[in-house]
Amino acid sequence: MSTTLRPDKTSDVFANCCIMERWQNKVAVVTGASAGIGAAICKELVGHGLKVVGIARRKERIEELAQNLQNKTGKLYAVKADITKESDILSAFNWITNNVGPVHILVNNAGVFKTADLLDGITEFWKLMVDTNLMGLCIATREATKIMKDNNIDGHIIHMNSVDGHYIPLNFNSNLYGASKFGITFLTEALRLELNAIQSKIKVTSISPGMTKTDILNESGISDKIFSTIPYLEPKDVADAVCYVLGTPPHVQVHEIILRPVGEML
Repeated sequence: MSTTLRPDKTSDVFANCCIMERWQNKVAVVTGASAGIGAAICKELVGHGLKVVGIARRKERIEELAQNLQNKTGKLYAVKADITKESDILSAFNWITNNVGPVHILVNNAGVFKTADLLDGITEFWKLMVDTNLMGLCIATREATKIMKDNNIDGHIIHMNSVDGHYIPLNFNSNLYGASKFGITFLTEALRLELNAIQSKIKVTSISPGMTKTDILNESGISDKIFSTIPYLEPKDVADAVCYVLGTPPHVQVHEIILRPVGEML
């Protein structure tokens, strides 16, 4: 069955795209933007006409992506920063404000996964996950909301969470990772309540993907051959969810989205 668009009746999908137009030429910041989900989000937002600032340690990879997006309506900027270092985050937001404009959207996508259980895990791995998945997210959120409030911007904060932030997995090696993601679930609601308390219209959303085919497992020493045996999402699937929540009307708060590949066994 096909859908015909008539002047007096527009499909929901078309309406969602029209609402995305309110973000055109606005500034979106995406952390962990050099690969995987972060790069896919940058690509989609640039395609919708936003000025996107990608933050990552591997700045050259964002610059390469920017070259490939030159024919799009938006523009991608690359900023080198380590999300585990507060000074880097502060410098990045200062540069963005002075060179691109005030932040309207922040996507806290930067994250790291290390295999480390609780009985004999490596402290260095624990600290890296907490500093990246929680502390970096909190600092970036604080700086972005400060800019939004100072400029009277009804912006949007999006936390990239995980299904591991909602249940206790049987894989003990991911316990500390899961704890950091459970923290994001808590922080999403806590931020919503803080914003409500000051009568702010800044929105906050947590997006929790299931298994997604990115470099994060490879970088943790887990072979990507695992993707040949299990269902998985593509980074664009997650990027589409980001565009969906951004495309909702200003009065609509999408608090949580959980994405799973069909057939995922958890």
